[in-house]
Amino acid sequence: MTEQKISFYASSSLIAAEVALISFLNYAAGKYLPGEIGRYISLDVLFCLPIIQTARMAAIHLAARNSDTQTSTFVGIALALAWSGTEAAVIWPEFPLHALLLNSFTRSVVFTVLGRVMLKLWRESEYAHKDVLTGLANRLELLERLEIEQVRSERSGSPYSLLYIDIDQFKCLNDSHGHHVGDEALKLIADILRASSRAVDVAARIGGDEFLLLLPDTDKQSCDVLIKRIEDLSKQAFEERAWQISVSIGQATKIGKNQTADGMIQMADANMYEAKRMKQPMMNGT
Repeated sequence: MTEQKISFYASSSLIAAEVALISFLNYAAGKYLPGEIGRYISLDVLFCLPIIQTARMAAIHLAARNSDTQTSTFVGIALALAWSGTEAAVIWPEFPLHALLLNSFTRSVVFTVLGRVMLKLWRESEYAHKDVLTGLANRLELLERLEIEQVRSERSGSPYSLLYIDIDQFKCLNDSHGHHVGDEALKLIADILRASSRAVDVAARIGGDEFLLLLPDTDKQSCDVLIKRIEDLSKQAFEERAWQISVSIGQATKIGKNQTADGMIQMADANMYEAKRMKQPMMNGT
Protein backbone atom coordinates (compact mmCIF):
# COMPACT_ATOMS: atom_id res chain seq x y z
CA MET A 1 0.00 0.00 0.00
CA THR A 2 1.45 3.38 -0.99
CA GLU A 3 2.18 6.14 1.49
CA GLN A 4 -0.53 8.29 -0.13
CA LYS A 5 -3.18 5.59 0.33
CA ILE A 6 -2.18 5.05 3.97
CA SER A 7 -2.50 8.78 4.58
CA PHE A 8 -5.90 8.85 2.84
CA TYR A 9 -7.29 5.97 4.92
CA ALA A 10 -5.85 7.42 8.13
CA SER A 11 -7.51 10.77 7.39
CA SER A 12 -10.79 9.04 6.58
CA SER A 13 -10.68 7.13 9.87
CA LEU A 14 -10.05 10.31 11.85
CA ILE A 15 -12.98 12.05 10.14
CA ALA A 16 -15.26 9.08 10.85
CA ALA A 17 -14.20 9.13 14.51
CA GLU A 18 -14.85 12.85 14.66
CA VAL A 19 -18.38 12.40 13.25
CA ALA A 20 -19.07 9.69 15.84
CA LEU A 21 -17.79 11.89 18.68
CA ILE A 22 -19.84 14.93 17.58
CA SER A 23 -22.94 12.75 17.22
CA PHE A 24 -22.46 11.32 20.71
CA LEU A 25 -21.89 14.75 22.29
CA ASN A 26 -24.90 16.17 20.48
CA TYR A 27 -27.08 13.28 21.68
CA ALA A 28 -25.74 13.43 25.23
CA ALA A 29 -26.34 17.19 25.49
CA GLY A 30 -29.98 16.81 24.53
CA LYS A 31 -30.63 13.58 26.42
CA TYR A 32 -28.83 13.85 29.72
CA LEU A 33 -28.40 17.55 30.54
CA PRO A 34 -31.17 19.06 32.66
CA GLY A 35 -34.03 20.34 30.51
CA GLU A 36 -33.42 24.05 31.07
CA ILE A 37 -29.70 23.70 30.31
CA GLY A 38 -29.98 21.24 27.41
CA ARG A 39 -32.57 23.42 25.69
CA TYR A 40 -30.07 26.26 25.21
CA ILE A 41 -26.95 24.27 24.35
CA SER A 42 -26.37 23.37 20.69
CA LEU A 43 -23.36 21.55 19.28
CA ASP A 44 -24.84 21.25 15.79
CA VAL A 45 -22.38 23.69 14.23
CA LEU A 46 -19.57 21.20 14.93
CA PHE A 47 -20.90 19.05 12.08
CA CYS A 48 -19.38 21.62 9.71
CA LEU A 49 -15.86 20.59 10.76
CA PRO A 50 -15.81 17.09 9.19
CA ILE A 51 -17.07 18.37 5.83
CA ILE A 52 -14.35 21.05 5.76
CA GLN A 53 -11.70 18.46 6.62
CA THR A 54 -13.07 16.07 4.02
CA ALA A 55 -12.85 18.76 1.35
CA ARG A 56 -9.24 19.44 2.27
CA MET A 57 -8.37 15.74 2.24
CA ALA A 58 -10.01 15.31 -1.16
CA ALA A 59 -8.16 18.32 -2.55
CA ILE A 60 -4.78 17.00 -1.42
CA HIS A 61 -5.20 13.36 -2.36
CA LEU A 62 -7.54 13.47 -5.35
CA ALA A 63 -7.03 16.81 -7.07
CA ALA A 64 -5.01 15.22 -9.88
CA ARG A 65 -8.15 13.54 -11.20
CA ASN A 66 -9.90 15.24 -14.09
CA SER A 67 -13.35 14.83 -12.51
CA ASP A 68 -14.40 16.18 -9.14
CA THR A 69 -14.45 13.69 -6.31
CA GLN A 70 -17.81 12.75 -4.78
CA THR A 71 -16.28 12.10 -1.37
CA SER A 72 -17.48 15.39 0.12
CA THR A 73 -21.01 14.70 -1.18
CA PHE A 74 -21.17 11.29 0.50
CA VAL A 75 -19.76 12.67 3.74
CA GLY A 76 -22.22 15.57 3.59
CA ILE A 77 -25.16 13.15 3.34
CA ALA A 78 -23.74 11.03 6.16
CA LEU A 79 -23.35 14.12 8.34
CA ALA A 80 -26.92 15.20 7.63
CA LEU A 81 -28.20 11.76 8.62
CA ALA A 82 -26.03 11.71 11.76
CA TRP A 83 -27.21 15.16 12.80
CA SER A 84 -30.87 14.46 12.13
CA GLY A 85 -30.65 11.00 13.66
CA THR A 86 -29.14 12.13 16.95
CA GLU A 87 -31.61 14.99 17.12
CA ALA A 88 -34.53 12.58 16.68
CA ALA A 89 -33.07 9.97 19.03
CA VAL A 90 -33.30 12.35 21.99
CA ILE A 91 -37.14 12.25 22.04
CA TRP A 92 -37.78 9.15 19.87
CA PRO A 93 -40.44 7.87 19.11
CA GLU A 94 -42.23 11.20 19.62
CA PHE A 95 -40.07 12.87 16.96
CA PRO A 96 -42.14 13.18 13.72
CA LEU A 97 -40.86 11.01 10.86
CA HIS A 98 -41.63 13.64 8.24
CA ALA A 99 -39.52 16.16 10.18
CA LEU A 100 -36.64 13.67 10.31
CA LEU A 101 -36.79 13.14 6.54
CA LEU A 102 -37.09 16.85 5.74
CA ASN A 103 -34.24 17.78 8.08
CA SER A 104 -32.04 15.09 6.56
CA PHE A 105 -32.76 16.32 3.05
CA THR A 106 -32.18 20.03 3.67
CA ARG A 107 -29.02 19.42 5.68
CA SER A 108 -27.71 17.09 2.96
CA VAL A 109 -28.15 19.88 0.41
CA VAL A 110 -26.40 22.43 2.62
CA PHE A 111 -23.49 20.13 3.46
CA THR A 112 -23.08 19.09 -0.19
CA VAL A 113 -22.89 22.72 -1.32
CA LEU A 114 -20.52 23.57 1.53
CA GLY A 115 -18.33 20.58 0.70
CA ARG A 116 -18.05 21.50 -2.97
CA VAL A 117 -17.26 25.14 -2.22
CA MET A 118 -14.58 24.14 0.29
CA LEU A 119 -13.17 21.55 -2.12
CA LYS A 120 -12.75 24.22 -4.79
CA LEU A 121 -11.10 26.59 -2.32
CA TRP A 122 -8.73 23.93 -0.99
CA ARG A 123 -7.81 22.79 -4.51
CA GLU A 124 -7.05 26.33 -5.63
CA SER A 125 -4.98 26.90 -2.49
CA GLU A 126 -3.14 23.58 -2.75
CA TYR A 127 -2.43 23.86 -6.48
CA ALA A 128 -1.94 27.60 -6.95
CA HIS A 129 1.77 26.88 -7.42
CA LYS A 130 1.53 23.27 -8.61
CA ASP A 131 0.85 21.41 -11.81
CA VAL A 132 -2.36 19.47 -11.22
CA LEU A 133 -1.47 16.41 -13.32
CA THR A 134 2.02 15.70 -11.97
CA GLY A 135 2.04 17.50 -8.61
CA LEU A 136 5.27 19.29 -9.57
CA ALA A 137 5.74 23.03 -9.28
CA ASN A 138 4.24 25.11 -12.08
CA ARG A 139 5.93 27.89 -14.05
CA LEU A 140 4.96 30.57 -11.53
CA GLU A 141 6.51 28.67 -8.61
CA LEU A 142 9.62 27.88 -10.64
CA LEU A 143 10.16 31.53 -11.58
CA GLU A 144 9.75 32.66 -7.97
CA ARG A 145 12.23 30.05 -6.70
CA LEU A 146 14.67 30.82 -9.52
CA GLU A 147 14.70 34.53 -8.68
CA ILE A 148 15.29 33.71 -5.01
CA GLU A 149 18.17 31.41 -5.97
CA GLN A 150 19.73 34.12 -8.15
CA VAL A 151 19.77 36.53 -5.19
CA ARG A 152 21.28 33.86 -2.93
CA SER A 153 23.90 33.00 -5.56
CA GLU A 154 24.78 36.70 -5.90
CA ARG A 155 25.61 36.80 -2.19
CA SER A 156 27.37 33.45 -1.88
CA GLY A 157 29.12 33.28 -5.24
CA SER A 158 28.02 29.66 -5.70
CA PRO A 159 26.71 28.45 -9.07
CA TYR A 160 23.18 27.31 -9.79
CA SER A 161 21.89 25.38 -12.76
CA LEU A 162 18.70 24.90 -14.69
CA LEU A 163 17.77 21.82 -16.72
CA TYR A 164 15.19 22.01 -19.50
CA ILE A 165 13.66 18.57 -20.23
CA ASP A 166 11.53 17.85 -23.29
CA ILE A 167 9.96 14.53 -24.36
CA ASP A 168 10.85 13.58 -27.95
CA GLN A 169 8.04 12.12 -30.10
CA PHE A 170 5.47 12.86 -27.41
CA LYS A 171 2.78 13.79 -29.95
CA CYS A 172 3.28 10.45 -31.72
CA LEU A 173 2.80 8.66 -28.39
CA ASN A 174 -0.46 10.54 -27.80
CA ASP A 175 -1.69 9.88 -31.34
CA SER A 176 -0.86 6.16 -31.33
CA HIS A 177 -1.71 5.20 -27.73
CA GLY A 178 -4.15 7.85 -26.57
CA HIS A 179 -3.91 10.80 -24.20
CA HIS A 180 -4.22 8.62 -21.10
CA VAL A 181 -0.88 7.03 -22.01
CA GLY A 182 0.54 10.49 -22.66
CA ASP A 183 -0.54 11.53 -19.17
CA GLU A 184 1.11 8.40 -17.78
CA ALA A 185 4.36 9.36 -19.53
CA LEU A 186 4.23 12.86 -18.03
CA LYS A 187 3.68 11.44 -14.55
CA LEU A 188 6.55 9.00 -15.12
CA ILE A 189 8.95 11.82 -16.01
CA ALA A 190 7.77 13.73 -12.95
CA ASP A 191 8.55 10.70 -10.76
CA ILE A 192 12.00 10.36 -12.34
CA LEU A 193 12.77 14.03 -11.69
CA ARG A 194 11.63 13.70 -8.09
CA ALA A 195 13.74 10.58 -7.59
CA SER A 196 16.79 12.23 -9.18
CA SER A 197 16.66 15.52 -7.30
CA ARG A 198 17.46 16.70 -3.79
CA ALA A 199 15.12 18.32 -1.31
CA VAL A 200 16.50 21.78 -2.21
CA ASP A 201 15.92 21.28 -5.95
CA VAL A 202 12.73 22.41 -7.68
CA ALA A 203 11.16 20.23 -10.38
CA ALA A 204 8.45 21.92 -12.44
CA ARG A 205 6.21 21.20 -15.40
CA ILE A 206 5.83 24.39 -17.40
CA GLY A 207 3.40 23.13 -20.01
CA GLY A 208 2.80 20.25 -22.41
CA ASP A 209 5.74 17.85 -22.31
CA GLU A 210 8.27 20.40 -21.04
CA PHE A 211 9.86 20.31 -17.58
CA LEU A 212 12.41 22.38 -15.69
CA LEU A 213 14.70 21.36 -12.85
CA LEU A 214 16.29 24.10 -10.73
CA LEU A 215 19.51 22.99 -9.02
CA PRO A 216 21.01 25.27 -6.36
CA ASP A 217 24.76 24.95 -5.63
CA THR A 218 25.27 22.89 -8.79
CA ASP A 219 27.99 23.40 -11.42
CA LYS A 220 28.13 22.19 -15.02
CA GLN A 221 30.05 19.00 -14.20
CA SER A 222 27.42 17.95 -11.67
CA CYS A 223 24.72 18.77 -14.21
CA ASP A 224 26.32 16.47 -16.77
CA VAL A 225 26.21 13.58 -14.29
CA LEU A 226 22.57 14.28 -13.43
CA ILE A 227 21.57 14.61 -17.09
CA LYS A 228 23.08 11.19 -17.82
CA ARG A 229 21.19 9.69 -14.90
CA ILE A 230 17.85 11.16 -15.99
CA GLU A 231 18.43 9.99 -19.57
CA ASP A 232 19.29 6.46 -18.44
CA LEU A 233 16.31 6.17 -16.09
CA SER A 234 13.96 7.54 -18.75
CA LYS A 235 15.31 5.23 -21.44
CA GLN A 236 14.90 2.19 -19.19
CA ALA A 237 11.36 3.16 -18.20
CA PHE A 238 10.30 3.89 -21.78
CA GLU A 239 11.75 0.64 -23.11
CA GLU A 240 9.95 -1.37 -20.42
CA ARG A 241 6.66 0.10 -21.69
CA ALA A 242 7.61 -0.17 -25.39
CA TRP A 243 7.16 3.58 -25.85
CA GLN A 244 9.03 5.05 -28.81
CA ILE A 245 9.97 8.24 -27.00
CA SER A 246 13.04 9.72 -25.33
CA VAL A 247 14.08 12.88 -23.54
CA SER A 248 16.25 15.80 -24.65
CA ILE A 249 17.86 17.88 -21.91
CA GLY A 250 19.51 21.27 -22.05
CA GLN A 251 21.31 22.97 -19.18
CA ALA A 252 22.32 26.47 -18.18
CA THR A 253 24.67 27.30 -15.31
CA LYS A 254 25.24 30.76 -13.88
CA ILE A 255 26.46 32.63 -10.82
CA GLY A 256 24.53 35.60 -9.49
CA LYS A 257 21.98 37.76 -11.29
CA ASN A 258 23.83 38.47 -14.54
CA GLN A 259 20.94 36.76 -16.34
CA THR A 260 17.19 37.22 -15.88
CA ALA A 261 15.02 34.28 -14.87
CA ASP A 262 13.41 34.21 -18.31
CA GLY A 263 16.85 34.49 -19.88
CA MET A 264 18.02 31.44 -17.95
CA ILE A 265 15.02 29.46 -19.17
CA GLN A 266 15.63 30.56 -22.76
CA MET A 267 19.28 29.57 -22.52
CA ALA A 268 18.45 26.11 -21.18
CA ASP A 269 15.71 25.81 -23.83
CA ALA A 270 18.15 26.65 -26.61
CA ASN A 271 20.64 24.08 -25.30
CA MET A 272 17.83 21.51 -25.13
CA TYR A 273 17.04 22.08 -28.82
CA GLU A 274 20.74 21.73 -29.62
CA ALA A 275 20.79 18.39 -27.78
CA LYS A 276 17.66 17.35 -29.68
CA ARG A 277 19.26 18.38 -33.01
CA MET A 278 22.37 16.34 -32.29
CA LYS A 279 20.21 13.28 -31.59
CA GLN A 280 18.44 13.46 -34.94
CA PRO A 281 21.11 11.55 -36.93
CA MET A 282 21.00 8.71 -34.37
CA MET A 283 17.20 8.69 -34.37
CA ASN A 284 17.19 8.52 -38.17
CA GLY A 285 19.71 5.71 -38.12
CA THR A 286 22.47 7.62 -39.86
